[in-house]
Amino acid sequence: MSPSHSIEIELKFDVDAGLPAPDLTGLLDGTTVSEPATYLLEATYFDTPDTLLAKNRMTLRRRTGGTDAGWHLKRPSSVPGGRKETTVEFDDADSGSTEATTAQVPAELRSQILTVIRSAALIPVATITTDRTVTNVLDADGVGLAEFCEDVVSAESLLPGGGVNRWAEWEFELTGGDTKLLKSAKSVLRAAGARDASSVSKLARAIGSQPHDDLIRALPKKATALGLVQYDLASHRDALHAWDPLAREDAYDAVHQMRVAARKIRSILTSYPGVIAPEMAGPVADELRLLGEVLGDARDREVRLESNQLLLAREDAPDDLVKALIDDEKAAHQQTLKSLRYALSTARYIQLLDDLDALISAPIPGPIAHRPARDIVSDAVGGAYDRMTKAEKKLRRYSPWSPDWVEQLHTIRKRAKALRYTAESAAPLHRKALDRAGAEAKRVQTHLGDFNDTVVNREHLAAVAANESLSSEAVFVLGRMDAHEESRGRRAVKKYRRTRQS
Repeated sequence: MSPSHSIEIELKFDVDAGLPAPDLTGLLDGTTVSEPATYLLEATYFDTPDTLLAKNRMTLRRRTGGTDAGWHLKRPSSVPGGRKETTVEFDDADSGSTEATTAQVPAELRSQILTVIRSAALIPVATITTDRTVTNVLDADGVGLAEFCEDVVSAESLLPGGGVNRWAEWEFELTGGDTKLLKSAKSVLRAAGARDASSVSKLARAIGSQPHDDLIRALPKKATALGLVQYDLASHRDALHAWDPLAREDAYDAVHQMRVAARKIRSILTSYPGVIAPEMAGPVADELRLLGEVLGDARDREVRLESNQLLLAREDAPDDLVKALIDDEKAAHQQTLKSLRYALSTARYIQLLDDLDALISAPIPGPIAHRPARDIVSDAVGGAYDRMTKAEKKLRRYSPWSPDWVEQLHTIRKRAKALRYTAESAAPLHRKALDRAGAEAKRVQTHLGDFNDTVVNREHLAAVAANESLSSEAVFVLGRMDAHEESRGRRAVKKYRRTRQS
């Protein structure tokens, strides 16, 4: 069964056992409520022996009863006040099981938590039984807006020293309503005797709050070079972790952002070579380069597909050209995603994550590790800027639009990207001159990146045109598309030149 995804936005309250629920009719103009329904929910929660999921604000459970029986994974979401929930319904074998086992955890959910649990085992950490009464809040047309749950909970911690705990709580979850409804419900429920929940989830209350190690800490004013590097590495490591499950799902822009995170980590390691001992930093940088290549394959397909969709929208293209540029490209993109998911599930990738953690938490200091961060970043940004300007001077040796000239623009783009990432790594130090250098590099990278996209896509269009089975109409349209890409590339170069002249 394919997983389903949703964003859970809810209010949670502690209440005294037996407290009567208020009438929620009229929370907003025209709203009504359904007849209450009762369910018995039985859930087993899984985590690592040291509760890594709970420490990262995630919960994994197998639950029977109610209207959504199955496996559920909840994790933080970018939506304010929300959590992302992924549900996998039971298959035939699992639905008949009376006991939950880690062997049954769906692969779709395991992949979503791999960056957290790595090679650690999953074990049952709690069982929770809930007597639930559900009332739905409906709009004037009878469409569901929210679900109000009155829960009587019995939880047993399966961790060493754990015990049994019982309590009552209310939950109010949006199913179609908005924050205005949420605000009204909060006011009514508080007036009825509801109190702020003592825990963020049933599991947290069952096993106790788990300490969360904030990976991004404040940087001291007089930071050392090593302190700054650790701070930056932790920031981008967190981004890598966050985008990993989204990249596996092929969520919008996720592959691109994960690739950027990997590149930024590698850039820090290469931009500050004397801060962490090379025998420790070098292997991680090499593995990040390979990871970037795998992510790049998928990302390049995305960019090419998007470009061709925009180009074809302007044309009356024959079916064989649509197949070659869209249908075949989509199939190839799915293959690159399959390869990406495999790469992100290997022991080699897990080892990279472990090595990266060690690099941040227990680095081997290099010869300049304890120098002031302000001095080190000035040298690093200055060196990166010099390398970009030297590449620009070399461009003058070549005839405009010649192959060597185009290749040198590609080199300038890469140097600009390195400058941008190095300057951005110095952002915690709040030095305006370095911020300006980074902003300038970003403009160069953007314009030359657009140009490079046209170069790569024109090569692809030429390869497609070489297919002798294409219709003459398709070849004609390909010529028009190539002309549009050439024009787009020239505009991008013109913008780059204006940037450097200003």
